[in-house]
Amino acid sequence: MAKLLVKFQRYFRRKPVRFFTLLALYLAAGSLVFLHSGFSGEPTVTGSQHSPGAGEGPGLPYLGVMQLSRGFKAAATMPEGGRRHGPWFKSTSKELAERGKAGDYGSARSWALRGRSGREKEEDRARYIGCYVDNTRRRTLRGVSFFDYKKMTVFRCQDNCAERGYLYAGLEFGAECYCGHKVQASNASESECNMECKGERSNTCGGVNRLSIYRLELAQESARRYGSAIFRGCFHQPDNVSIALPVSQLMLNMSVDKCVDFCTEKEYPLSALAGTTCRCGFPTTLFTLHEREDEQLCAQKCAGEEFESCGTTEYLLVYQTQVQDNRCMDRRFLPTHAKQLVALASFPGAGNTWARHLIELATGFYTGSYYFDGSLYNKGFKGERDHWRSGRTICIKTHESGQKEIESFDSAILLIRNPYKALMAEFNRKYGGHIGFAAHAHWKGKEWPEFVANYAPWWATHTLDWLRYGKKVLVVHFEDLKRDLFVQLQRMVGLLGITACEDRLLCVEGQKDGNFKRSGLRKLEYDPYTPEMRKMISGYIKTVDTALKLRNLSGVPDDYYPR
Repeated sequence: MAKLLVKFQRYFRRKPVRFFTLLALYLAAGSLVFLHSGFSGEPTVTGSQHSPGAGEGPGLPYLGVMQLSRGFKAAATMPEGGRRHGPWFKSTSKELAERGKAGDYGSARSWALRGRSGREKEEDRARYIGCYVDNTRRRTLRGVSFFDYKKMTVFRCQDNCAERGYLYAGLEFGAECYCGHKVQASNASESECNMECKGERSNTCGGVNRLSIYRLELAQESARRYGSAIFRGCFHQPDNVSIALPVSQLMLNMSVDKCVDFCTEKEYPLSALAGTTCRCGFPTTLFTLHEREDEQLCAQKCAGEEFESCGTTEYLLVYQTQVQDNRCMDRRFLPTHAKQLVALASFPGAGNTWARHLIELATGFYTGSYYFDGSLYNKGFKGERDHWRSGRTICIKTHESGQKEIESFDSAILLIRNPYKALMAEFNRKYGGHIGFAAHAHWKGKEWPEFVANYAPWWATHTLDWLRYGKKVLVVHFEDLKRDLFVQLQRMVGLLGITACEDRLLCVEGQKDGNFKRSGLRKLEYDPYTPEMRKMISGYIKTVDTALKLRNLSGVPDDYYPR
């Protein structure tokens, strides 16, 4: 045996490349075995495992995503015993019901009470409306579906649905989340929605063929989506409709998909449904999309799809297609050097990068920066590489707050954001990048308390310093910019000395998100602020509010103060 080992040793000394090749193959094989053993017990949802009509796609660990068709015809043809989850889910509805009776999930009363206490915590973002009957042949909520058989929570389901613009979120089997625009089912007993959520034992997530349904209060703030189109609302038909929406097509078998596809093919960003007529165009001064009507005025059923509304000849149902509105996409450096330096000043995490994106689209000129960030340059902020005193950019991003630095600028747009949101945004940027998220360990470790202790005072002193030393300061609240982008952007562009073109500003409204918007899918499911932190930050908010009012400016928005 010893002689054999010596021969191997001599052989590999002469041919080391083969030795290292064999070693690499051995390690790779071991890694594959390890990974297989780690994931062999994990549920996956693949295209072949979905129920008919669920769509196809690669397998996903834990979380399955199903985009149901708008007509939901596939669901109607599902076999009586069909299930939407994969074969790895062994228990039948009957078995689950028997286990529930046997006490595996606790008594119905105790779980109803537990669910009620959890629902009270959700009321600020959603309102619980009840337990509803659901079945596999005709869904109660007929939008997107999400499954997570390990970490599903009420918040996670609500956040997923709200992010996609749905009005309702429902949970079933403790692990399945369904979204929809309306509830189409009868009520069930509250005691039947008694399954604990897989990701939080303190709350309930529906039951066997029973949905715990929430109405999403925050869904009004985000765009509602139908496939790739974004729902913009119901609007009165403009007077000169043939000019405002110049392309039209009669569609006797009208549906949202057909009209959106038609306008996409014609390369228009707006698709407007008017009964059996599909109209396409751009947002203009003739059709601004600023005066929304009650959606019930557009609630006439589509001829080609009974579950959709297609508007009327008087009230148009408008969607934004995936066609980019190029009227505001051209950008360049200033043709002549600017004589004055304008700061775009903000505390970190207050939305400075987003504001730069809006200003560049609205003016057509690049913005500069007091710093240099290669990732921003690569994303299209070409003024990032210019020296901040070059005079080639329309304004300069800065987070500085010292007297000397502030007095270097001739005027400033001061962007202020709710400190609770700004601190969390900056913490995510610091530990996760511009559109990433800090890890759970950072929030629970010493990093977060130290960050708040150091940055919260800076939030206040930053605003106070700019109000004290700044010349010609225009205060813009981040929340006002989100709520009324057109008006606030007009104010900002006016300070920059640019005549605002209304059609260009309307174009910006349709392209407002840009490349630096964090997804809401990984928002914290708990409040990271301790009572001591809140007491400290509330004091800083009052100080800034007083300073603004002393200068005859409106104070901070009411939502800065926690309820």
